[in-house]
Amino acid sequence: MVARDMSRRGLLRTAGAAGAVGAVSALFGTVPAMAEPSVTPFDLHFAVSHKYRPFDLIAPRFVQYDSAVTPLSASSDTLVSTGVRPRAPFGSVLVEVQRAAGVVVAGLAGGGTSVLGTLDATTGRATIEVTVGGATTVVKSAEVRVAGAFRFAVVVNENAVTVLVDTTGTGAGWQPVLTERDGVRALVDLRVPAVLGRLDYSFGGRGDVRLGRVRAGYFGQAGVRDPHVVQHADGRPFIRDGKLYLTMTNAGLGFFQQAHWAVWTIDLADPSRLEQVAVLFFERDGVVLGDHAGQIVYDDRTGRFILAMSSWGDFAFRGVHVRHTTTTANVLQGVHVLPTSRLGLPTAVSSWDPALTRIDGRWHVAFVESEAQQPAFVFHPALAVGPVGADYADSLRMVGADNSVDQTEGTIIQRVGRKWHVFASDGDAREYPVYDLSMRKLGTLDAPYGTNIPHPMLLQVGREWWMITFDGTQYAEPVLGYGGHGDLILMRSPGR
Repeated sequence: MVARDMSRRGLLRTAGAAGAVGAVSALFGTVPAMAEPSVTPFDLHFAVSHKYRPFDLIAPRFVQYDSAVTPLSASSDTLVSTGVRPRAPFGSVLVEVQRAAGVVVAGLAGGGTSVLGTLDATTGRATIEVTVGGATTVVKSAEVRVAGAFRFAVVVNENAVTVLVDTTGTGAGWQPVLTERDGVRALVDLRVPAVLGRLDYSFGGRGDVRLGRVRAGYFGQAGVRDPHVVQHADGRPFIRDGKLYLTMTNAGLGFFQQAHWAVWTIDLADPSRLEQVAVLFFERDGVVLGDHAGQIVYDDRTGRFILAMSSWGDFAFRGVHVRHTTTTANVLQGVHVLPTSRLGLPTAVSSWDPALTRIDGRWHVAFVESEAQQPAFVFHPALAVGPVGADYADSLRMVGADNSVDQTEGTIIQRVGRKWHVFASDGDAREYPVYDLSMRKLGTLDAPYGTNIPHPMLLQVGREWWMITFDGTQYAEPVLGYGGHGDLILMRSPGR
């Protein structure tokens, strides 16, 4: 997830193997058939087959309010409460504006507190305003020119508030016009459950304003990254009804704290059919965060899901670590807010990108070690293993790490043919190194290397091999800054 070209941006650099034979249980669908067992990673030759950009201000399955369903009473000089709210500070309000000779307003409000975006089409001024204890503060404003009908949106990602406009007939789509995080956080912390729990999605107008359809719900994504297949403990991919389940980081409208974690499906018969099916948030240190970049493993022996993720949700250049939790709840559907704890990895430095698989009765945990995040990021892949029969978080010891690289992440554990490997992505060399389970480098994958540090998520589908990854294509970087990447990329290899 860390971009190799951040020095150019002057930001960070300066501050189950799918080859398992047979069928899975009826609950989990069928694993694609295995190709010849003698295949190695170096027999695979990947080429890009699909590239597209998931983008939704509200995730399609996670609309919580729609005035097209619930009749809307038009009013002016009024803030209308929808009566619904998000369980985490990641939500959007989208308003169709039919006429605006006054000010359009949308955001979160309740109990004398509000965080709102406004747009005065007459004066051409948009603002972000926060009200606490009866005092209203405009924390940021910008000039915005609109005419006629348009769409207006206010998005909350963590404590960052962004105002967007879509001018009818231009074909430009949603364009952010201003965003602010620090000014909002100085007045209110939306990550605190007691604060967010009083705030409903709200909208309205001041003066002569006529609104059309209004929708509100959980924020979707400006792009996706860090794909990791949901798998069984032994490495088999989680497939149901012909759909592969995987987690991805949903890029927010801004830096790492504005992203969050979600579960998606890809139709194996048509990989252009991508659908978000779950949203995941995490409680720690008294707040709800969008920690991300990890993996979900279903352990058939215990009937639980194991979730491991990276603590990017409150990243402030003071370290990163791997978090984890287990649950019997179906985290592959719906909205979940889960408490987590720190995973006891055998390292004294920062860590992220966990990957877990039980091999020959022992849990193997690949991850990224990082001894520094400023003035420059330095990071490399590592592998830990537990005792035979122990649980995934118990008594992990270091197997090895590749200290020869310092821009390498995206650790993936995968079996190709008869042998297990650790795969990673080297942003300096622009290649995908392949390691054995002693962390000895064996070579590199034959696959295109795009922008950012694309993770090599390998998966066998029938007699083909797929690599699901991403790139560094940004969204509206001049307004939002770094973090709104990337495009989803699917590569294919015919196997051997």
